[in-house]
Amino acid sequence: MIESFKNILKIPELRRKLLVTFGLLIAYRIGRWVTLPGVDSQLIEELVGGSGGGGLGDILQFASAITGGALRQCTLFALGIMPYISASIIFSLLVKVIPALEALSKEGEAGRRKITQYTRYATVGLCLVQSLFIIAWMSSPVNGKYLAPVLDPNSDLFGLGDRAFFWFQTVLALTTGTVVLMWIGEQITEFGIGNGISLIIMAGIVEEIPGALAMLAKNITVASQVGDNVPMEVAKFVAFIGIFIVVVIGVVIMQQGQRRIPIQQQKHTRGKRVYGGQRHYLPLRVNAAGVMPVIFAESLIILPAAILSAVQLQVLSEILQRGPGFWFIVIYLALVGFFTYFWTSLTFNPVEMANNMKEYGSFIPGIRPGKRTAEYLERLMNRITLAGSVFLGIIALIPILVAATIGITQGVTYILGGTGILIVVGVALDIVQKVESHLLMRHYEGFMKGGRVKGRRGF
Repeated sequence: MIESFKNILKIPELRRKLLVTFGLLIAYRIGRWVTLPGVDSQLIEELVGGSGGGGLGDILQFASAITGGALRQCTLFALGIMPYISASIIFSLLVKVIPALEALSKEGEAGRRKITQYTRYATVGLCLVQSLFIIAWMSSPVNGKYLAPVLDPNSDLFGLGDRAFFWFQTVLALTTGTVVLMWIGEQITEFGIGNGISLIIMAGIVEEIPGALAMLAKNITVASQVGDNVPMEVAKFVAFIGIFIVVVIGVVIMQQGQRRIPIQQQKHTRGKRVYGGQRHYLPLRVNAAGVMPVIFAESLIILPAAILSAVQLQVLSEILQRGPGFWFIVIYLALVGFFTYFWTSLTFNPVEMANNMKEYGSFIPGIRPGKRTAEYLERLMNRITLAGSVFLGIIALIPILVAATIGITQGVTYILGGTGILIVVGVALDIVQKVESHLLMRHYEGFMKGGRVKGRRGF
């Protein structure tokens, strides 16, 4: 392993890519500490982490957690990369349902650039809308004080013009912050290593891990000072670390799990030469939907709960309240399963795949080309997706169940499962594989013995 890291520095191209990646991530980290003008950052932290975090605060906190935002400090990057992700998801769906966009996506690099341009325009529009929601959230008083003094309607120091200017500069700053993040992500993707947007999200999630461990360690310190329940707090800390390691191993295995379908290529005779006849494999991933089903399920759970709470429908709001309740778990798992099949159906088209195989003279041994192949692939993918949806459901529920079982707050157990662990593990595996491909291309040994990342075998 140490020798592999030394080999990384020996390759000029790989060394340059890593330096560019780290440099841009440092710029991102600096921007996370540039506080918005006129905002009391201490009250922001109190609102997110304390009693004022309900309703809209929960929605914004969730969006910040999964997109690398800095909502806790209400900084320039408070929106994170969420608007760009939302715009990308919207256009990914529109490409499947709007013929003009579908035709544009098939025009090659020029068409993809055009769709990327539309995505950027949509990102700016979403930034403007989401910035207004954040300002509305900031307008709520905390312990009689306002997050920005200019938003205090009872203050005689600020007039309507000052408040309007604060709204304007905050919207402009938040929109600019997301555009800068989008640019940093694109630069990392083009000149660095890995997917820039994913790396930004990963950096924001990893930042929370030391704080969670510090909170558990602080509980042990407080218990030792009081002289009570020290063994219990130590047991919680050890259990937390053990569960985290087990979850990471399980996620790595499932993320790399594949069902390999044998594909036979037909033989073609050209003169005295015979071409084709090789056998290769079509890999079908167990978790083909990635982290998207969990994000959609979380969003559809949090938003209705906040709206029902705001309109004083407490009975329905408590059913959707995040926790170990029976109905919440049932609804949550149903949403995760539904969106797993939905997203997989958008990204995997068995009919198109079967037609492409038939066109290029390939077939699955024992299955007739065309319609029979499409039916076989669809039936097989449905079974694999079922295993993937069960896996995603378990991962999504782990933070809730651990928090209820061993008495750790959900803010700490969030890093054990859900979107956080899936994003971090997925991005880390992607980076390792890309670095390893550079090493093997230059005839260096990869990170693992035999020059491959473990877990690439079939499911």
